[in-house]
Amino acid sequence: MSGAERIEADYLIETAFDPGHAAAAMAGEQSSGTFVPVPGETPELKARAAARVERLDVLETVGSPSLPGAGTPRGASPPVIRRAAVTLSWPVDNLGPSLPNLVATVAGNLFELRQFSGLRLLDLRLPASFAAANPGVRFGIPGTRRLAGVEGRPLIGTIVKPSVGFDAGQTAALVATLCEAGIDFIKDDELQADGPACPFEARARAVMRVVNDHAERTGKKVMFAFNLTGEVDEMRRRHDLVRELGGTCVMASLNSVGVSGFLALSRHAALPIHAHRNGWGALSRHPLLGWSYVAWQKIWRLAGADHMHVNGLRNKFSEDDDSVIASARACLTPMSDAAPNVVMPVFSSGQSVRQAGDTYAALGSADLIYAAGGGIMGHPGGPAEGVAALRAAWDAAMAGIPAAEHAKTHPALARALEGAS
Repeated sequence: MSGAERIEADYLIETAFDPGHAAAAMAGEQSSGTFVPVPGETPELKARAAARVERLDVLETVGSPSLPGAGTPRGASPPVIRRAAVTLSWPVDNLGPSLPNLVATVAGNLFELRQFSGLRLLDLRLPASFAAANPGVRFGIPGTRRLAGVEGRPLIGTIVKPSVGFDAGQTAALVATLCEAGIDFIKDDELQADGPACPFEARARAVMRVVNDHAERTGKKVMFAFNLTGEVDEMRRRHDLVRELGGTCVMASLNSVGVSGFLALSRHAALPIHAHRNGWGALSRHPLLGWSYVAWQKIWRLAGADHMHVNGLRNKFSEDDDSVIASARACLTPMSDAAPNVVMPVFSSGQSVRQAGDTYAALGSADLIYAAGGGIMGHPGGPAEGVAALRAAWDAAMAGIPAAEHAKTHPALARALEGAS
């Protein structure tokens, strides 16, 4: 690792102070400095270890602070509140290529600094040492397609619903119905892990009996992402059970297990990891606070995620369509030529046949998992017609044919369009 290597992070800031002074406070807080000069912080140490302000562009003035609790300069009445784009950099030698410590460095004690009424991490640029030292994406798009037996189109998927309440046998019965319907991918809901009413081992054994039996009869093994979220040793044991049973995917909730927990799972895993972002809104919903998905997803790609959720168009949450597509494009954008670490985006949240055409037109790629719960289970003709309708919708999208036109020769799609909201 070269001492010349540096980490760069881009931020959007809002401050009533001089933006240059505020950016310098960020750099000091997250490297060698503190709020007062201290013995030992020599010019030589600063030259070696201090963060630098690489760029500062004042963007606009706003009338009021976006967040509460921010300070104002003495004598500034009323204060002038400015927004600015800031790039900071750090020497890699401060932390090494450690993802947990990277998070502490670029997103540590920054968001609560009194100089700021807004601060958001927009992007990261990391030197090659991070890709070399961390697991990275090992299955990604090609490995997922190979294991699922799907090429040239999205994987059509769904989520076990009700989210909780089924026991292992009821879950397996639903999976049997979905396998017969021709589904490519099924996942546990993130709320279903290892509760007493549906223990992980019992569920895994019951579901894999169904999946394996269907594969023996048809030659198609449906990919099921088992939610093994838990403590590190639990996740490793659950992963090993799924692998022994012939499973092809596991799932973890990123914000629940954290970077270190996810790394421990990833370094152990021999199966694709479906990375769920539940809790993401707390990090991102305010436009002047938290993380951009463009920055956040890079951490998890380096940590070993193979699939990452990006929400969906016209979803049931608060995220707008432009943000969803930007997130999916970020997942499909190589991090570097030497270590692309491209991850498969997962579209979900209220998806149906109606969003397929717009999703393809906006993204320009079929390398995705398209997970529809009600869009499959709620089809008036049942799950088999729900799957057929989604495949027809995607066939039409990729061929540039309006869904309504394609529906004239595809009855399942026609019935889905009639019933979709």
